[in-house]
Amino acid sequence: MSDGRVAVIGAGVGGLAAAIRLAAEGVGVDLYEAAAYPGGKMRQVTVAGRQLDAGPTVLTMDWVFRELFEAAGARLDDYVTLEPADILARHAWPDGSRFDLLAGLEATMAEVARLSGAEEAARYRAFAAQTAADYTLFRDSFIAASRPSPLSILTRIGPARWRDLIAAQPSANLWRRLGRYFHDPRLRQLFGRYATYCGSSPFAAPATLMLIAHVERAGVWRVRGGMHQLAAALAALAGRMGVQIYYRTPVAEILTRAGRIHALRLADGNTVGAGAVVFNGDAGALSAGLLGPATRRATPKVPVRRRSLSAIAWSVVGRTQGLPLSHHTVVFGTDYREEFEAIFRRRTVPAEPTAYLCALDRPAATAAPETSGAERLHIHINAPADGDGAGLNDREIERCRERTWALMARCGLEIAAEPTAISTTGPAAFERLFPGTGGALYGQTTHGPVASFLRPTAATRVPGLYLAGGSAHPGAGIPMAALSGKLAAERLMADRVSTKRSRPAAISGGISMRSRTTGATG
Repeated sequence: MSDGRVAVIGAGVGGLAAAIRLAAEGVGVDLYEAAAYPGGKMRQVTVAGRQLDAGPTVLTMDWVFRELFEAAGARLDDYVTLEPADILARHAWPDGSRFDLLAGLEATMAEVARLSGAEEAARYRAFAAQTAADYTLFRDSFIAASRPSPLSILTRIGPARWRDLIAAQPSANLWRRLGRYFHDPRLRQLFGRYATYCGSSPFAAPATLMLIAHVERAGVWRVRGGMHQLAAALAALAGRMGVQIYYRTPVAEILTRAGRIHALRLADGNTVGAGAVVFNGDAGALSAGLLGPATRRATPKVPVRRRSLSAIAWSVVGRTQGLPLSHHTVVFGTDYREEFEAIFRRRTVPAEPTAYLCALDRPAATAAPETSGAERLHIHINAPADGDGAGLNDREIERCRERTWALMARCGLEIAAEPTAISTTGPAAFERLFPGTGGALYGQTTHGPVASFLRPTAATRVPGLYLAGGSAHPGAGIPMAALSGKLAAERLMADRVSTKRSRPAAISGGISMRSRTTGATG
């Protein structure tokens, strides 16, 4: 591998994290971004003259970002203000029942008892204890590990903890395992929703996803000013570290010479050299040949049936009445299994979808709005990732909106907004934003007990080409994307050291990513 500058493609969270980590090690980094702003899926849209977050809306696993900033000699709190949520999410059903998932264990137990009785609250305590144990078990052995496998997990946790691994039931089905803890179908539905955080069905995903419940109990934060502030902070830190960021500069092709990364051809026809490349886009774009023929073999092609969920998302400026919204609110339909049968088996939008709402003007620590007028709302429902096919036409998407609004009304929420105050993004639009995905927002599904090990890791089949972002290990989500950037940088640096050592005349400086970072290294 050449010791020249590293090119990062894509200023999403994974790409920015990789760039910062590399720059902290003294590596020259050029970052190319097609959009005019950083953040990738952490994007904004303008509706009725107002800016709205139209991607992730809260932050978890803040330690990932604290470590990232510390590795660069900075402090996260000097760049953004995090506001802890006391209501993690408000939930409503058409039968009129409501439930608040709260930050505190005892407070949530009281809510469970109110909704479902004391015995269900006791089962929730057991669930909370198991999810905490699962997270502790898998944080270092899987989530933060570079190339996890069933064997490597056994090795990393050691024989003394194999009994804990058996208790975690990693090969079990999420939906069935939730049935052990929750007899109330509403709570089983609520905690089954964690599978959708990975773009998957709760009826096919592994039980290990229960650990997300512990991640949320450990802390959910709103970023003051909107999630785009975090993207801007990462870009500012990267710039301070000497990373050269080129916005409005799409990359047309990754070029190789003698089978190794050599250069990039930009969309404007210019060619720039690169000793290595970190690709912070969906791995599907590589296998589809969208970055040129040389990298088509970099990762295996993901079949359409293994694509994760897409969405139909609405950015709305309007007035609400009825159900008092929290910062996060979820309204459920009555047939949860049918929702995922429709999406994954029949490849269609469900007739009664679960609707997720983020009330962007409502603080994390209260349900009261910050404004008495029209408020900003991000609303989305799950949809199949078929945005590169026939897809949904405008009329079909409008019918989806009508059904979603009707479901919210049945759950007690009315939203009034002018047509010009509603911006819609469907699977086809997500495919245009994130080519090679079909609109899938989470890479590939985690269906089945070994699916989590099928995600591509940082290293690819093309020497000098590395992956970061939600389609690579450890998966989707803001902190996971940041971890993927860390893993990509570490693997690149390890390969560079290995190459130096293999040269007879070379003297290695012992470059190590681990020497400047804290926490799990995988």
